[in-house]
Amino acid sequence: MNTPLFDRGVISRYREYLPVGPGTPVVSLNEGSTPLVHSPKLSALAGAEVFLKYEGLNPTGSFKDRGMTMAISKAVEAGARTVICASTGNTSAAAAAYAARAGISCAVLLPAGKIASGKLVQAFAYGARVIAIRGNFDDALRLVRELGGLDGYAIVNSINPDRIEGQKTASFEIIDILGDAPDFHILPVGNAGNITAYWKGYTEFHALGRSTRLPAMIGFQAAGSAPVFHGRVVEQPSTLATAIRIGNPASWQGARDAISQSGGAVDIVTDQEILAAQRWLAANEGIFVEPASAASVAGLMRCMGSARCEVCPMARIRPGSRVVLTVTGHGLKDPEAVAKGGSVEPFECEASAGAVRSLLEN
Repeated sequence: MNTPLFDRGVISRYREYLPVGPGTPVVSLNEGSTPLVHSPKLSALAGAEVFLKYEGLNPTGSFKDRGMTMAISKAVEAGARTVICASTGNTSAAAAAYAARAGISCAVLLPAGKIASGKLVQAFAYGARVIAIRGNFDDALRLVRELGGLDGYAIVNSINPDRIEGQKTASFEIIDILGDAPDFHILPVGNAGNITAYWKGYTEFHALGRSTRLPAMIGFQAAGSAPVFHGRVVEQPSTLATAIRIGNPASWQGARDAISQSGGAVDIVTDQEILAAQRWLAANEGIFVEPASAASVAGLMRCMGSARCEVCPMARIRPGSRVVLTVTGHGLKDPEAVAKGGSVEPFECEASAGAVRSLLEN
């Protein structure tokens, strides 16, 4: 059954703004409608109103579900029997889940030994054929481009424009909730599809009169995987934030356009800053995100610190400004990352109130 009562996914909610027709089969897991959470502590730090778009509460735990409902729906409409993708983890989980929902096969190419366990387990659980290649994500995407032309196959990476169409709905939701676009939008940048999609959504709603302004788009890359920041391909990208460990982004031009057209910027944060921001966000705001998601928080925290760079667009943040940070994936996607930041072993004691109290008070 596929009625508005049961399906409130992004295609159902924003159908008139998406490239779907009456005959498009909607493959949905009721993705989208993720919370826009006000962050009082980040607001105090920035001297502005800061909100977190918590995409980790999508069905498979990341923003990828927004694009995947579109990509799989259009693939089924075109008669695809198998979808194929390269992935650092989140795309594979979303592709496998939505392919299972559609009743078609899913093939995933992953960099061997470079995928967080939470994401790898998801791909297997949803029934995907998982192939680990001896190479990085960019090698996997190259192979997907070669194989995607086979009869009956459809590529569902963000090089597929349907993915961008689905992901732009996050901008629509932000405008619907705030009543207008924010002044600044900060997000992690890996394969660069998300910053491309958000900007597309903002510009479309602005053109339709649904918002009065456009935000400055500000992206943060991991220091060891920062091709957009450096303006060159990174042959061996390196960062513990596996979701953004990409040296040659598929949506590079889209990211450049979003940054330049919005008066935004791209910058870098270190792995240490990312892990610190991940721990801080969980301990201070109760929001647990995977490391890549914390890049946006790390960027805001550094840029709002004592040594502000006056040429950065964020120097324009003032009291009354509205700032949205996208946090892209749930912390349980990469549980091992938490252990890197400190001990996760519980205290152990005898089963007595006295022993427990002793631990609590010492």
